[in-house]
Amino acid sequence: MNYGKKSPSMGTPSIYSHVTTRSSANLKSSRSVRSVKIPWYQKPIITNAIVLDIQRGAMMTAIYGVCLGIFTVCSAVFDIYCLSQAAPGSTHYGYYVISYQFVYVGNQHVRNALIVFALFSMIGGMAVFVTSIMLLIALTKEYEKKMLPWVYVFAVFTIFRLFAFIFFSIVNDMIFAYNIMMCLLWIVFSCLSIYGWLLVYSLYIELSDLTKLEDLAHLRMGTMQSLNASTTHSIAGSRPTTPHSTVSTMPVN
Repeated sequence: MNYGKKSPSMGTPSIYSHVTTRSSANLKSSRSVRSVKIPWYQKPIITNAIVLDIQRGAMMTAIYGVCLGIFTVCSAVFDIYCLSQAAPGSTHYGYYVISYQFVYVGNQHVRNALIVFALFSMIGGMAVFVTSIMLLIALTKEYEKKMLPWVYVFAVFTIFRLFAFIFFSIVNDMIFAYNIMMCLLWIVFSCLSIYGWLLVYSLYIELSDLTKLEDLAHLRMGTMQSLNASTTHSIAGSRPTTPHSTVSTMPVN
């Protein structure tokens, strides 16, 4: 018998042997994640970015969101200004840097719809700008709960801008350079926005799963510590008895 060696422990492996860093690779080796059926909407849609990893891709998406918010606000303000200046029946005097021939001057209801789209695009651009800054802070500190505002705002903004640019492309004349340029730009922006949203959402799901695993590990450690403390207290508070220390109270004949 080897008294100097300890036999290997056959207990349940610690969760920290699987989760050492907050990354998606560690989730694949966790037994608890594989054993639980997860709904499809709670699974990461993208596990790896095309060029960068998912974390750096999410960071680039946040920077892209800041730039997109600024561009959207500027273009929306410009569209509102042009639509107001090119209203039917308006008269302009003097010299102007640009002409307003590319601006829609047809049906009044269509013009009002374009103004409404531009107005809400400006508001949405401001919201995207603010939430993208919040996303940058959340990504640097890995606070998945603070990523939710961007996820919701950017999803609504992307869907709204998709319909807005389709409407813009239909009603405006595609013979002017400005209209063609804006149409092509928003095609690219829509594709990048959809892919970037999928990246950030996938990272949010992974971080949420890791947080749940860490909470379970902390709960397990706290439970074990409380059990050990109660066991130690009960042993220390009991009086040890032996057969030799027992005093008989029976009368001796």
